[in-house]
Amino acid sequence: MFDYKQLVDQLLNTVKLKEVAPDVFEGESFDYVGKRIFGGQVLAQAIMAASHTLHEDKPCHSLHGYFLRGGNINQPVIYKVRHLRDGRSLSAREVTAIQYKEDQQGNKLEQVVFTMIASFSPMEGGLDYQEEMPAYPPPEDLESEQSLKEHHVGSVPEPLRERFMRPRHVEIKPVKPRDPVYPEPMEPKQANWLRIRELGEQPVAIQQALLAFSSDYYLVGTGLMSHGISFMTKGLQAASIDHSMHFHRPFDINEWLLYDMWSDTTSHSKGLNHGQFWQNGNLVATVQQEGLMRLRG
Repeated sequence: MFDYKQLVDQLLNTVKLKEVAPDVFEGESFDYVGKRIFGGQVLAQAIMAASHTLHEDKPCHSLHGYFLRGGNINQPVIYKVRHLRDGRSLSAREVTAIQYKEDQQGNKLEQVVFTMIASFSPMEGGLDYQEEMPAYPPPEDLESEQSLKEHHVGSVPEPLRERFMRPRHVEIKPVKPRDPVYPEPMEPKQANWLRIRELGEQPVAIQQALLAFSSDYYLVGTGLMSHGISFMTKGLQAASIDHSMHFHRPFDINEWLLYDMWSDTTSHSKGLNHGQFWQNGNLVATVQQEGLMRLRG
């Protein structure tokens, strides 16, 4: 058995930034998916960095970011925030995420790993419309991702089994599980229930940061489904290129959210993927991401 509370504490440490200069923050790096920084970590920390510079407590309503380089988990990430606008309702921030690399002479070279523009605005009344929440089996009727791994671990190459079985920091229940080792071609559409239980009451900024963190799981893989390949397919090079997110309504990530995902096109070694988060019948956030999916050999 694993200590889930310890995983939650690590998530909270991930979004706890240190201010090192005015409008400059440092975030600790963790091993979430391997030697490269998990895109969800950078998204979450960038949201937190921007929110720390607001003069008023406003939730984020949209963000648009680009992953420019693979980050090193052995180094912290520095977030430089630029104030673009502060109006009566809307505030805009530009966030640049930086790490440093030494050249042969020992000089530190700045490496931009991620850049984002985010807009913040208070919740207010007004015109309100949404589509109906998709109908899927409820989470209590589904098997957890961690339990499903037990069915496939025997097919995973021995050097990868320990990492394959590592528990996620986000509890996930796939609606229609897919064989991660020998996938069949299928319609590029999938849905997961997810939550971060034992998180407790948290500010809106942390809730939004952790939803952005969670949104980077499974989304880029949706574009692989129609081709019958997975992240374990030999010769596959896959990575997130960009990520946009719109927050529509309040939510509580302690409770189950439905993450409905689909891909409508893949071309030129890239796939465009879309997602919606639902809770208690409400559409709470929309996500879009383009992913690199280059198959060699």
